[in-house]
Amino acid sequence: MTKRVPSVSVSYASNGSSTTSNELGMRPMQERAYERRGEQYLLIKSPPASGKSRALMFIALDKLHNQGLKQAIIVVPEKSIGSSFNDEQLSNYGFWADWHVEPKWNLCNAPGTDNGGKVKSLGAFLESSDKVLVCTHATFRFAIDQFGMAAFDNCLIAVDEFHHVSANPDNKLGAHLGGFINRDKVHIVAMTGSYFRGDTEAVLAPQDESRFDTVTYTYYEQLNGYEYLKQLDIGYYFYSGSYADDILKVLDPAEKTILHIPNVNSRESSKDKVREVEHIIEALGEWQGADPTTGFQLVKRRKVGC
Repeated sequence: MTKRVPSVSVSYASNGSSTTSNELGMRPMQERAYERRGEQYLLIKSPPASGKSRALMFIALDKLHNQGLKQAIIVVPEKSIGSSFNDEQLSNYGFWADWHVEPKWNLCNAPGTDNGGKVKSLGAFLESSDKVLVCTHATFRFAIDQFGMAAFDNCLIAVDEFHHVSANPDNKLGAHLGGFINRDKVHIVAMTGSYFRGDTEAVLAPQDESRFDTVTYTYYEQLNGYEYLKQLDIGYYFYSGSYADDILKVLDPAEKTILHIPNVNSRESSKDKVREVEHIIEALGEWQGADPTTGFQLVKRRKVGC
């Protein structure tokens, strides 16, 4: 019997516009952001996969080459995101420069702790003639504590996943950015897919937020611009008790499914994610081992009616 889950269904234009590039190799969101490249404080609100990382590359290169800024520091919340800012041959697609980060200045790949050797490396970068550095939020916070705000004068500070910032005084990154804005000697580009926080704290104080020029590219624009997406169904199902038990009431083994289980720190987690996965696998069928090449767990589905 088909399992029905309440859902909201949305159809899209499928016009391909969000993946179409202009003569400089920019997609629509990137072109919109680049038009504001002269702003000292720029906030980019744009969905995942819309090209925020490359938009920043275009803007940073203009600020370094045409607006007289000394250096650009890209600040990301975790090391894995640092790869989003690896070298890009932008000139192959029509832009007038390429994006390059010296390997030693991508501190997301460097050994050591955020409050140790990486801070020293950031200090060495500020004394060098090189142009671009990538580091984590934590490394950047510790570097400000050690070197002071004046060390970053005439630099571009680009903050990815900007919703990690908070106007709460206990949020050190937010306090530092507020200090930079008050000092008014840096340029800031802030990027986020969701300009809100789950704890309801304001991302920026009102007086600081008013300094930013905002570029907004909506989820509707992004999804309408995909070529092959025709329809999106968003389903919901209420439950009580353990999610791992109730999810089996709606999980359909005949459908292609990607299942994200709750983070172990969340209220919904049993704190034993391995057992949760095993429980779901057992309900789907008979375990056949792991694929030696991919590592995928192989499950033989039960026959309908069994």
